[in-house]
Formats: sequence, C-alpha cells, structure tokens
Amino acid sequence: MPDPLRYPIGTPQLLKEISESERKNRIDAIASAPALLRQAVAGLNDNQLGTPYRPDGWTVRQLVHHIADSHLNAYIRFRWALTEDSPKIKAYDQDQWARLPDACDGPVEESLALLDALHRRWCRLMQAMDDDDWGCQVDHPEDGIRSCQDFLIIYAWHGLHHIAHITNLRDRQGW
Repeated sequence: MPDPLRYPIGTPQLLKEISESERKNRIDAIASAPALLRQAVAGLNDNQLGTPYRPDGWTVRQLVHHIADSHLNAYIRFRWALTEDSPKIKAYDQDQWARLPDACDGPVEESLALLDALHRRWCRLMQAMDDDDWGCQVDHPEDGIRSCQDFLIIYAWHGLHHIAHITNLRDRQGW
C-alpha cells in the first residue's frame, strides 16, 4: 500500500478501455479541479502557503504551481497526440521546475487563473474527441507509449491527488 501522506487517494490505474460514462466522469473531474483547488487554498496566508504538505515534500504554493505546469504539459501532449503520428515528446524535471523562483515565491492566484482558463479549453477539446481520438498516442521518454485515454485517467487523478495533499495538510494543521 502506498504511503498515505504521499498518495492520499492512491495511485492512478490505467485501463485498456473505459466506458463513455467513465470518460465523462474523468473529464468532469478535470473540469472541477480548478474550483476545488481554489477552495483548498482559500484563506491560507503566506506562511501557510509556504508549508510543505509532508516532510521533504513541496510546499502548498509549489503544489499549486506544479499542477498548472503539469496540466499545461498534459494539454500540449493531447494536442501533439491528436495532430501528429505518435510523436516523441520531451519529459521535464518536475522537481527542478518546482524549485524555480516563480514556483517557490509566485502568487498562487496566477496559477489558479491559468488553470481556470486551461481546464475550460482542455475540457472543450476532450468533449469534442471521438472514440478514435482517445487512442491517439505520444511516445514519452520515461513512460513509453501513452494514449489520450491514459492521460485522461492520469490527469483526472493528478489534480485530485494534489488537492488532497492540501486539504489533508489543512486538516492535520487545523487550518
């Protein structure tokens, strides 16, 4: 069983096939993530935003910026998969990105606003995709071949995973 501080909602489980209703539920999870994240950080002061969610973990601020960075990359990966034939994509070092000044010190509102717009656009794209589109793929240097369906499952989980980090920290700290 994974460490509950690190994986409070478990790990994502990739599936060969999902039903239309399961797909819709995951798109809905992505659509609702920005509002849930905004709720999770509402009222936190600068010191609280600078608190790691677990020992040796990222701060709340870094989590918010990481979600924006990660989901922006996911959106681009969808677009590559839909417009090119299994393109090789570049990975990024999320830990190094989380150490950049904008992630360590930047206002969370910037990433919250980015996520609001990004998720509206991303969900509009996903809602227009047909069954064949969900099989479109990219070639990730670390993870190998990943389809749009794989990314849907991963990123529906990803937002909720990090939101749970924040809400669980708030519960533990009594914030």
